Amino acid sequence: MKPTVRFAPSPTGRLHIGNIRTAILNYLLARRAGGTFILRLDDTDRERSTEAFAEGIRTDLRWLGLEWQREERQSDRLRRYTEVAETLKAAGRLYACYESEEELDRKRKRQLARGLPPIYDRTGLKLTDLDKAKLEAEGRRPHWRFRLPNTDPADGLFGPEPTIVSWNDLIRGDQTVDIGSLSDPVLIREDGTPLYTFTSVVDDADFGITHIVRGEDHVTNSGVQLAIFEALGAEPPALAHHSLLIGADGHALSKRLGTLSIETFRSEGLEPMAVLSHAALLGTSDAIEPHAHIDELAALFDLGKISTAPGRFDPAELHSLNAKLLHKRSYEDVAERLEALGITGGPAFWEAVRGNVTVLADARDWWHVVTSEIDPVIENPDMTARAADLLPPEPWDESTWSAFTPAVSKATGLKGRALFHPLRLALTGREAGPELKALLPLIGRTRTEARLRGQRG
Repeated sequence: MKPTVRFAPSPTGRLHIGNIRTAILNYLLARRAGGTFILRLDDTDRERSTEAFAEGIRTDLRWLGLEWQREERQSDRLRRYTEVAETLKAAGRLYACYESEEELDRKRKRQLARGLPPIYDRTGLKLTDLDKAKLEAEGRRPHWRFRLPNTDPADGLFGPEPTIVSWNDLIRGDQTVDIGSLSDPVLIREDGTPLYTFTSVVDDADFGITHIVRGEDHVTNSGVQLAIFEALGAEPPALAHHSLLIGADGHALSKRLGTLSIETFRSEGLEPMAVLSHAALLGTSDAIEPHAHIDELAALFDLGKISTAPGRFDPAELHSLNAKLLHKRSYEDVAERLEALGITGGPAFWEAVRGNVTVLADARDWWHVVTSEIDPVIENPDMTARAADLLPPEPWDESTWSAFTPAVSKATGLKGRALFHPLRLALTGREAGPELKALLPLIGRTRTEARLRGQRG
């Protein structure tokens, strides 16, 4: 069976490196096997979800090349959620509860004081129709909890049942969750809004999701959701929970994710394939290397390669990977983008400077060096003036430098750094950069002579 997977962000903010890692893992699983990648917008939070954020998510995914075959919005499926909820109510699996947050908090504190786990005591199950009518007459509206299976037969509804939910996780191996130690989860709020734990299961069942790949912070949640799948009589997808990311300092990224958004990476000039390569390979047994096409990543993809240890994300490593990717790009790969930057130097210019750019926009600095006036830095005026006298006539090519510098060395007696460092400073105004044998023909004789004589050129 070809896999059907989903990436399910909430349109309450922009995508960041943490959730884009989840997206790429799902995408590669589908891509490798010719399956289906669904974008599902979890937008039932009416106060925080916006169309602007939804469009931002689409923009980020398109920039990265993660094309989805189908888009779904939970806000379009509210009637379906109501329909399924009514089925669960009729089966006795959803039950009404009327406690306020303050009352629930007091209950939890009393249980903790008695040395008991602070889980819901199922008062709602004991309410009669008359009790419910009185509470609603007071202006209370129910929230609805899902009755988890457990070994408490006291209510007489289900009798003894196993409390352990288990599955073979495709990343973490055998997993178990003791749902008997959990509170019955609220699936429907007082205002009728369905919660993620519920809507996600309904969607996954209806859309035929075969694999759920998400962060390890959902492991306990998965135990509850597997119980909901069972209550619905639906076959649950295979589960894979990847580790979360930490920063280079070993601390969680959560407080800094705003600076690690895909929007920020794009504005910094990072290459989509650098971001994808880093996100796909981080925390796996594969080396983190730049890949030119997403199919190369798909060919490498294997859930079994993903470590259960936290992935260590360092923005400096991402920028380094970006540089390595650009250093491998041919002129044809970047020609249109260079022209958009106003760079018309052709293949010779790109071949000369590509090893010295971290982002493509860095090429503009070197284009300025070879085509515009700069202030030369004169470290040894006698030597650079003598070098100006020895400049050969044009035309120049890469062999010009290897003929010119021995002549300067012979005339001045200088070698090594004493020879080459003053020439670089005079010709580029920089301490380091591309090989001068490649830059010299681009700078041209007129500018070269002016700069060697300490003039703007």
